[in-house]
Amino acid sequence: MQRTTLAKDYEISRVIRGGWQMAGGHGAIDADTAVEDMIAFADAGITTFDCADIYTGVEELIGRFRLSYRNLRGREALERIRVHTKFVPDLAVLPSINKTYVEGVIDTSRKRLNLDCLDLVQFHWWALDVPGWLETTGWLKDLQQEGKIAKISATNFDSDHMAAIIASGVPITSLQLQYSLLDRRPEKRMVALAKQHDFALLCYGTVAGGFLSDRWLGKLEPEHPLENRSLTKYKLIIDDFGGWDLFQALLSTLRQIADRHRTDIATIASAAMLTRPGVAAVIVGARNRAHLAANLAISDVSLSAGDEAQIAALLAEAHPLDGDVYTLERDREGRHGSIMKYNLNKGE
Repeated sequence: MQRTTLAKDYEISRVIRGGWQMAGGHGAIDADTAVEDMIAFADAGITTFDCADIYTGVEELIGRFRLSYRNLRGREALERIRVHTKFVPDLAVLPSINKTYVEGVIDTSRKRLNLDCLDLVQFHWWALDVPGWLETTGWLKDLQQEGKIAKISATNFDSDHMAAIIASGVPITSLQLQYSLLDRRPEKRMVALAKQHDFALLCYGTVAGGFLSDRWLGKLEPEHPLENRSLTKYKLIIDDFGGWDLFQALLSTLRQIADRHRTDIATIASAAMLTRPGVAAVIVGARNRAHLAANLAISDVSLSAGDEAQIAALLAEAHPLDGDVYTLERDREGRHGSIMKYNLNKGE
């Protein structure tokens, strides 16, 4: 497994196991099996885990895993484990948010994860037209100075707001953002900003909820309603990318490259993102260890110049998505934003 350094004394695996699929609403999870699965991932080299305060039950599961891993493998092995959680206050909370609320959520995450000091906290703010986001980053900085947070990061902020946070003196380690062969909005401004201010990009959506896979190659365009909200979300991205025919052409291109590397489309789609400037890691959802071999394969693929040129030629035909990072999703009345759930801590 490839590894990378985000900051001094802070190393992660370049494939991060996402925890969303272990959250409530995705079917029953057996806690003992989930912990065993995480141990298998860590033993194989995927030592970085992504979760959130809004992923029901996931922080607790990772906390159990950490204790089990220490008991089984020792403290030195546990020190290689990194847990990236998120702080996502509900939309309804934003107008009245205060430092006491922020500290309470952080303390809850610390308790769930069995961590005195959270490794890395990724801050998300649903509505940038609601004041308070910059002041909240200052409270996170205070909690960092108190020893409750090691690294402060952000999730889904656009370039202007990231620049403002950095200018305010908050030390930003990374930005988690949607970035894939279908969605290249970060290349407009964010990649350059990350280089300028030395923060890393952690990518989710690299397989577009499963659309960028062999499962969809040669298939007819699906009609609404789709199977779940994730597919609905990424189908809208495909529509904006250039439509189903161009998407099928992309899948065919990725299949040709996958054949040369004796792997699958999803692996190539994620491996391609690891070659992008500024990208430190990709976050890949995995419900259980059945996906472990495929996740490990992402790190093994080394795309050739010819592979990259073939992908670039296809992407040259695509339509650029509108706006900066997460701009489309922030329009709560628009096609992309209207399907989002904004009060997840209340169980929405």
